Amino acid sequence: MKRSIAFCLFLIAISVTLNAQVKSPDEFLGYELGSHFTPHYKVADYFRQTALASPKNIKLIEYGKTNEGRPLMVAVISSPENISKIEEIRSNNLKLASGGTSNIDLANQPVITWLSYNVHGNEANSTETSMKMLYTLASGTNQQAKAWLKNTVVVIDPCLNPDGRDRYVNYFNSVVGKTPNADPTSREHIEPWPGGRPNHYYFDLNRDWAWQTQVESQQRLALYNDWMPQVHVDFHEQSYNEPYYFAPAAEPVHQDITPWQKSFQVVVGKNNAKYFDAEGWQYFTKERFDLLYPSYGDTYPLYNGSIGMTYEQGGIRAGLSVVTNDGDTLTLKDRIAHHFTTGMSTIEVSSQNHNKLLEEYKKYFQQEMTSSPGVYKTFIIKASNVSRQKKLAELLRKNKIEFAYGGKKSGKGYDYDTQKEESFSINRNDLIVNMQQPRAVLANVLLEPQTLVTDSNTYDITAWALPYVYGLKGYASKESFKGKYADLAIPDDASNDIEKPLAWLFSWGSAEDAQVLNKLQQENIKVRQADQPFTVAGKEYPAGTLIVLRTENERSVKNLRSKVVSATKQLNKPVVGITSGFVEKGKDFGSNVYPILKQPKVAIVSGNEVSSLAFGEVWFYLEHDLNLTPIIITTKDINNLDINKVNTLILPDGSYSAYIGDGLTAWLNKGGKLILMEDAVESVLDKKGFGIKKKEIAVKKDEKPSPSKLLFKDKDKDDYEASIPGAIYKVNLDASHPFAYGIGKTYYTLKTDRKIYEAFTEGWNVGMINEKGLMAGVVGKKVREELKSGLLIGVQDFGRGTVVYLANDPLFRNFWEGGKTLFSNVVFCKY
Repeated sequence: MKRSIAFCLFLIAISVTLNAQVKSPDEFLGYELGSHFTPHYKVADYFRQTALASPKNIKLIEYGKTNEGRPLMVAVISSPENISKIEEIRSNNLKLASGGTSNIDLANQPVITWLSYNVHGNEANSTETSMKMLYTLASGTNQQAKAWLKNTVVVIDPCLNPDGRDRYVNYFNSVVGKTPNADPTSREHIEPWPGGRPNHYYFDLNRDWAWQTQVESQQRLALYNDWMPQVHVDFHEQSYNEPYYFAPAAEPVHQDITPWQKSFQVVVGKNNAKYFDAEGWQYFTKERFDLLYPSYGDTYPLYNGSIGMTYEQGGIRAGLSVVTNDGDTLTLKDRIAHHFTTGMSTIEVSSQNHNKLLEEYKKYFQQEMTSSPGVYKTFIIKASNVSRQKKLAELLRKNKIEFAYGGKKSGKGYDYDTQKEESFSINRNDLIVNMQQPRAVLANVLLEPQTLVTDSNTYDITAWALPYVYGLKGYASKESFKGKYADLAIPDDASNDIEKPLAWLFSWGSAEDAQVLNKLQQENIKVRQADQPFTVAGKEYPAGTLIVLRTENERSVKNLRSKVVSATKQLNKPVVGITSGFVEKGKDFGSNVYPILKQPKVAIVSGNEVSSLAFGEVWFYLEHDLNLTPIIITTKDINNLDINKVNTLILPDGSYSAYIGDGLTAWLNKGGKLILMEDAVESVLDKKGFGIKKKEIAVKKDEKPSPSKLLFKDKDKDDYEASIPGAIYKVNLDASHPFAYGIGKTYYTLKTDRKIYEAFTEGWNVGMINEKGLMAGVVGKKVREELKSGLLIGVQDFGRGTVVYLANDPLFRNFWEGGKTLFSNVVFCKY
């Protein structure tokens, strides 16, 4: 009996040992890695199973979920000794990143190398590679890797964008045949709209690192800032006709990136090249992928003290195999091999340079505590709009940038609006960012008025200074100021709880105000808006103020007072009750300058003709910022709108010329509001009834075209004189127009193209630019001439309806906060 029990225990022990062994991806998935695309749930299961099988080597962290509920996770991998004290390692690393003088033994502190895969969903090789990386590091079969992990902690994020990746994988797996078709014209290589690149709301997550508008970015960056690695690699794919790209990066490189960071990119690149050369694999460096825009997966880590790098494998839409322009066949297995090689090479270099990486990392943050990275020592953001200033403060907190409020000092600094040195005084609620802090470089990059651009061949926008983004008055000073207070001083303007007021008054000028309006309208409460300023009970109210008249509403709305108070309390917005309608200045409430606002019933057009990113911005903003639920239609529905169901139609950036027909114009004549954004404006040029005209640049009769100065060696570079990759312009607003409510006379827009329009002779010229409009960013000489003056925001009456022309994108990547106020006005206000 005893022998039988012992034998059973022996069998159980053997079984547990076998079950605990780390399985290869092939064993776990049931197919050879690279022969199929793996859905996200199987990837997550593989990471969980491997972590369970190797707890001494892996700490698995599930850090959140996507919009569609898919898990987000990282695997932290190192030697058993390091994993046993991983929290101590992480804590010590954060002490190094604090810029303090903590006496941490760098020889015994591992370097942290973070590998991020598949931020773009249809660059789907990356996640497959992550499983091979996990197995190689965790299984103990690779003796070199075991040695590297003694002084290196590796963090693997298998998929930054599971929703987008599964959109691609599910499509591909649904159309691929028994044998993959390598012909690039086959449907398996042609994704349907919107493609797998973006997330659920069609946002490019690789442009969202600093802004953190999306739930994936918010959760990931919270974790990233809890670890702060020394090395970070963002794995991508590019056109399948391109060879592999790895660091060092191309120009322009931001001046705040240190010589050490640039030189170590070369060290990594040479090590990658060694392995690629041995295999005869093609690659390129120092081209195309620059280090300027602060919200990439390479630049954001660089501005936070890391060695940030992008690796790009050819492979977008390549499927399991594709014939390239060179006649070669590129397979998924090839792509995995290339990404695996650079991943392992990077860990090797990190381990070999362990001491130097930590020494330079420590020095980086200590220097930030003692000297300003740029020419300015302090940035002062005035409290000109408290709601937008609060959102700015929230962004700074997300990025661990320190700030404070107030003081009674005065000084001089660069005025973002006048672009001159001006005097200023610091008031109690002004936000102060002093550059002597651990995140000084990132703060400087986000706030500097002008970013130095050494090469026009940049991959993205060239201007993003936060005072312009948030539409706030700001100064950059070479003097050092420090705020006195940790929080804003909120005035005591609690809701006026009068039992039976004549009217309730609400402010206007922020997303929260628009949410209050939407909530009231959903309760069928009539809300009026002041088209002119007025004074009542000794208090001045600006144009745009919302008004709810009690007697006008109480007959049709039960429990009116409780619904009004509930809406304001729920959104933490004050309301003022007044008992007399005697207006001391301005027009009385019976005047026609207080129109009732129509409740917007919004539809957005989607589909092949529409930029998916532009559509996603509108969709996300309406749902998340305004609490509206739009109807989503396709272009074939544009001419079949029911005015009782849809009174506001938004055409995001896209091409609609073939769909502007009699049905749409009939809907407009009945009172519809049509909002045309970016290239959608081009779709109605020369269409009957639409008054918009493109501005033509006058050419002198005798003027001959200038000879081309472009050299053949520069054929792949942008024509600098004709370029505008993304610059900030000041728009002069008609401050009396409803679209300017809460903004004033000036609005800052991001201009990414050279399109500009003639001022209306019949219509409202709401937003114009002049020759002094350029505030920041790269704009070539030819484009500057074209953008000397013209219309960017216009409104036209169309029968009983309205057409709104927005030449630029006011919702750019959902971080352009000043534009959100403008867009709220466009959606809700009378015109």
